[in-house]
Amino acid sequence: MTRRYILFRHRMVVIAVLLTGLATQAQDTLRITLQEAEQQFLQNNLSLLAAKYDMSIAQAQIIQAKLYNNPTLSVNGNIYNPDQHKVFDISNKTGQYDIQLQQLIILAGKRNKQIKLTTTNASIAEYNFYDLLRTLRFSLRSNYYGMLHLQQSRSAYALQINTLQQLSNAYGELQAKGVVTLKDAVRIKSLLYTLQAEQANLQNQLNDLEAALQLLLRDNKHYYQPTDTAGTTENLQAYPLQALVDSAYHNRYDLKVADAQTVYSQQNYQLQKALRTPDVTLGAEFDKRGSFVTNATFLSAAIDLPFFNRNQGNIKAAKTQVDQSKVQYTQQQLTVENDVQKAYMKALNTDRMLRSFDPTFREEFNKLLQGITENFQKKNISLLEFTDFYESWKDNILQLNQLRNDRDQALEALNFAVGKTLFN
Repeated sequence: MTRRYILFRHRMVVIAVLLTGLATQAQDTLRITLQEAEQQFLQNNLSLLAAKYDMSIAQAQIIQAKLYNNPTLSVNGNIYNPDQHKVFDISNKTGQYDIQLQQLIILAGKRNKQIKLTTTNASIAEYNFYDLLRTLRFSLRSNYYGMLHLQQSRSAYALQINTLQQLSNAYGELQAKGVVTLKDAVRIKSLLYTLQAEQANLQNQLNDLEAALQLLLRDNKHYYQPTDTAGTTENLQAYPLQALVDSAYHNRYDLKVADAQTVYSQQNYQLQKALRTPDVTLGAEFDKRGSFVTNATFLSAAIDLPFFNRNQGNIKAAKTQVDQSKVQYTQQQLTVENDVQKAYMKALNTDRMLRSFDPTFREEFNKLLQGITENFQKKNISLLEFTDFYESWKDNILQLNQLRNDRDQALEALNFAVGKTLFN
């Protein structure tokens, strides 16, 4: 690795860090707890607001289904009377007019069946809303914990970068005086640039999560800093798998949607069978002088004769949809069970792994790193030993943070699979 390449890489890292800093300074930084983030999300998220309109639309359709058909009034009048030479002659003496009033009578309980259908559709809209809420809340909490652990890793990098920066400056001066070799000075600077580049990469990941969080909260004017400590201290083994599956059966709204779709298809099947029964139109008519007598009155009734169209195709399609919805519901049940089982096993594995770590490991490692740095400055250890230990520190700190993040993400996936926030 040449010195020119190292200097070029350093400039690129500095530019990336400066640009990230400027972007962050352009926004106010707000410290936010997970509870505060969820409250703001419930109030401001546009996807939830749009889904609420779907529920209102479905409720309006119930109102419409309950309405009766309007009666039909028709009036016919004489345009020109050639005997009386009158235009629009509708007078009682010489004119002619005809008045009809008709009302459609719905038979076979079709109106009540339509009301039941729209009521079930309203339930589906409500369940879809809560399932959307479940999905978006999972995204919110997942992004929150992801940001929290990335910020912790970034802070760990910043502390060591500051130490290495001072050490690199000191070695640069010593190299200029001929006390240390150029190789040692360049090696220290290379380690520093590597940490800076990796810190910039962490910042890019953090920016992506920040943008997603801002969209969920509908606020792109602030930069959010999570403040909650991550994870729960609860023992996952206290929750039997079957109990979690039973809870998912009760709380998963996508399963409730599948169940409601089954009810909807059955109700639609009943409606389609009822539609093969024709409706009756009743009417009354008054004819002034255009019939066999003056002032004639009539009572009329009309009905379609179901000789050809008895709604056979729609009935067959509705019956098939009933069978289809039952299969889809069974499939959704299996999906729920698999989701819970997979999330539970993953949460158990990551929780067991994290609990195997000594909680004081990170603090002890940082103290040891400080001691290694001091010993290197005193030339008690070699440059190779020093850089190897820094690499070991970096790998272990990142792995520990990643494991903590994996555990929190696994718990959130389990909450998502169960359909309820069991672990905060």
